[in-house]
Amino acid sequence: MARIDTFLKLVVVQDGSDLHLISGCPPRIRIHGEMETVKYRELAREETRDLLLDIMPDEAREIFEADGQTDFAYEVEDLARFRVNVFQHAHGVGGVLRVVPHEILSLEQLDLPPVLQTFCRLRAGFVLVTGPTGSGKSTTLGAMVDHINRNRGAHIITIENPVEFVHPPRKSLISQREIGAHCENFTAGLRSALREDPDVIVLGEMRDLETIRGAVTAAEMGAMVFSTLHTVGAVATVERIVNVFPSEEQAFIRSMLSTSLSGVISQRLVRRGDGKGRVAVIETLVNTPAAGNLIREGRMDQLTSVIQAGALQGMQTFDNALRKLVDAQVITLEQALRHATDRRMFSMRRSGDSSARMPVVKTTSRRSSRSTEIPTGRTANESSTRLPTVEIPRPSKVIDASTTAPARSEGGK
Repeated sequence: MARIDTFLKLVVVQDGSDLHLISGCPPRIRIHGEMETVKYRELAREETRDLLLDIMPDEAREIFEADGQTDFAYEVEDLARFRVNVFQHAHGVGGVLRVVPHEILSLEQLDLPPVLQTFCRLRAGFVLVTGPTGSGKSTTLGAMVDHINRNRGAHIITIENPVEFVHPPRKSLISQREIGAHCENFTAGLRSALREDPDVIVLGEMRDLETIRGAVTAAEMGAMVFSTLHTVGAVATVERIVNVFPSEEQAFIRSMLSTSLSGVISQRLVRRGDGKGRVAVIETLVNTPAAGNLIREGRMDQLTSVIQAGALQGMQTFDNALRKLVDAQVITLEQALRHATDRRMFSMRRSGDSSARMPVVKTTSRRSSRSTEIPTGRTANESSTRLPTVEIPRPSKVIDASTTAPARSEGGK
C-alpha cells in the first residue's frame, strides 16, 4: 500500500473530487466544488516528491524528468481509479489526483436529458461534451460510452490521456488506448483508429487544430465520434471549432460541420439546494436543418434562437435547464441567479413577479469554518489501530468519516 493511499481514501470517503498535494502546503481536497484544507503538516519538498513518484509508472517518470510534468492513471483496489497530473513548480513538486469511480453511472442514474440517448443511437456524426474544467464532462462521456456498450454491438475505440473509466466488453467490443503507452498523440491515434474498422471513436480531449480536423474528417468518413472540449456554451463551442482554423479554411470547416456535427452537450455543475453535492445543468444543441444552415452561413449569433425553439428536438438553453431545476426545488433561486446567462429572468422571479414565480429551496446561507483532519505525531503502529474522526460541517449536515493517518516522516512538524 502506497502512503498516498491514505489521503486518497479520505477523498473518496468525504465524497471529494480532487486531492491537491503541493510542496510547502498541507494537502487540500475539493469537495462539491469547494477547496478544503486537511489539518496536516506542510508537505516538505522531498516528501511530496516521494509520495507522487512512489505511484508514478516508469514511462511517466521519464516524461516528468524531461518535461517537468506528466499525466498518468493510478488505481487503488476496491476504492477508485485516479487521473494524476504531476508537475514541478517554484517551490518543488505538485500533484492533482482526480477521482474516477470504478462504477460507471448510467445516463438514467445521472438524470441526464433523454436526447443524450438519441445521440448514442447515431451511426455516424460528431458529438461534443463541453464545459469548464471540473464540470463532469468525463462522467457524462463515460455514461454515453457505457450506454452504447450495453445496447449495441459495435467496435468502440477510445483514445485517452490517460485512460479514465475502464469499460469491460459487454455487447460491444472495446479497445482503450492511452497516449504515450499505445500511441504517440491524439492525432496519430485517430489516424490509426480509422484503419481499425471503428463504429465509435472516443477522443478524450480535442487539444489542437490537427485533432479537431481529424475528428471532423472521421465523422465525414462515416464514423461516430465523441469528444470533449473546454468551452462554455453550445454556441461558443461551434465558434471555437471554426475559429481555430485559419481564416481561409473557415468556410470549408463550417460546411463540414453543418453536415457532420450531430450535437453539442454543454454542462456546468451547480450546488444542490440541500447541500448534498452538485447537479449537472445541461445545455443541448441538436444539429437540425435550421441549425446546419446557420452554421454553414456563419450566423452563429442566431443559434441561440434555434436552441430556444427546439424543445421538441431535445434542445434547451442553460437558463431553461436552471429554471427546470429551480421549479423542481433541486437548486435554489440564488444559485440559479449566480450561474444564469441572462440574470434578468431570474431577478424578476426573485423580486416577486406573480407571473413568473418559482419555489425557493430554503437553505442556510451562513458558512461555518470547515476543515479535514488527519492528526499527526503518531507512529506507524499507532496510526494503523487508531482511527481519527474527520469532521467537515456542511450547510445541512456534518459529514463524519474515519481514516488512517500515514506514518510521520522525519523532520515533520
